[in-house]
Amino acid sequence: MHIVVIGATGHIGSFLVPRLVRAGHRVVAVSRGTSTPYADAPEWQQVERVTADREQEDRDGTFGARIAALGADAVVDLVCFTESSAAALVAALRGTDTHLVHCGSIWRAGVSHVLPITEENATPPFGDYGVQKDAIARMLKEETASGGLVTTSLHPGHISGPGWTPIGPLGNLDTSVLTKLSAGEPLEVPGLGAETMAHVHADDVAQAFQLAVEHRDAAAGEDFSVTAPTALTVRGYAHLAASWFGQEARLDPVSWDRFRETTAPEHADASLQHLSRSQVFSVEKATRLLGYAPAFTAEETVLDAVRWLVDHGGLEVANPLVG
Repeated sequence: MHIVVIGATGHIGSFLVPRLVRAGHRVVAVSRGTSTPYADAPEWQQVERVTADREQEDRDGTFGARIAALGADAVVDLVCFTESSAAALVAALRGTDTHLVHCGSIWRAGVSHVLPITEENATPPFGDYGVQKDAIARMLKEETASGGLVTTSLHPGHISGPGWTPIGPLGNLDTSVLTKLSAGEPLEVPGLGAETMAHVHADDVAQAFQLAVEHRDAAAGEDFSVTAPTALTVRGYAHLAASWFGQEARLDPVSWDRFRETTAPEHADASLQHLSRSQVFSVEKATRLLGYAPAFTAEETVLDAVRWLVDHGGLEVANPLVG
């Protein structure tokens, strides 16, 4: 197939584009041209590159037409964050035989009421990011159901892997948390420590997008949650991370007020955003309809990311990795 990937050099695209090339597809990689893929691969030499400033071209009303003119069998949109942007692309592609595969987010779901969360039992989202992702997914589903463009939306969890910092044991990107655990130092933990996080390896997300493109009929008009088959609690993640460095986690439960007093605002806010949702997702639908088979557990996912950080000097640690 002829496949266009928008946002091709980001977290997902870095793994998806080489996958698609290896599978024999012709790939056009659309990006701003300001970054390189997280993981280099020889398959990139076979990829056509297109530079585009999506935000500016959306404002100019030209982006959709530019993508439609590429005449792709499938368009994978990894960097769409508003319903208006998604609607403009749908309008430009409507009437073609293109399959639009959109990247959403598990934050289209709100706080957990029933676990695991499925595509059917999720609570309403909160926060602009989640609300927009949910609105896009619903719009796409209705578009296909009404006989319009063939669409699919995939909703990844907290994407991790080599090349960037994973969401850590306290639900934020504060690497000092891992530093403390590597030293066996006490760690203040807000809440119960039983709150959950839904990680997923970037290559497993790429697998799901490849499957959606290659199984168009099964994916048409559907939405799918894409996470690892396991999920981590705060305390479980902390104990796991400490064990990677031969340490025991020493966790001190504290109130959220205390946590905010001792934590940088951006990290405290991120922790609250992740842990208040306390999400665990079912991937049964993606497995049943697409054949999704994640290769990484949540435990393996975060270790892969942390190992890369340690190997590349991106994380200060008190003891060497033993896990």
